[in-house]
Amino acid sequence: MPSKERSIMAYSSTISHTGGFSLKTPFTAIGAFFAALGNAMIAASSNSARLQKVEMLNAKSDAELAEMGIKRDDIVHHVFRDLYYI
Repeated sequence: MPSKERSIMAYSSTISHTGGFSLKTPFTAIGAFFAALGNAMIAASSNSARLQKVEMLNAKSDAELAEMGIKRDDIVHHVFRDLYYI
């Protein structure tokens, strides 16, 4: 008997119905929170160092400040001069 070969073709399709929910979304939000927290900590530590410098300059005598070219009233402006234009 002659053998008859059959050819069978299969098609498949994948449809995703996630409704917009993605596992990335919660992790993205958590990552953004920690990034903001880290930036706040960096800013706080930077300002803390500046405040320590203000205290150090306030502890100096008027003569020492004059040698540095700083008036007592201008200490804060001097320390924060790169952040604020006043």
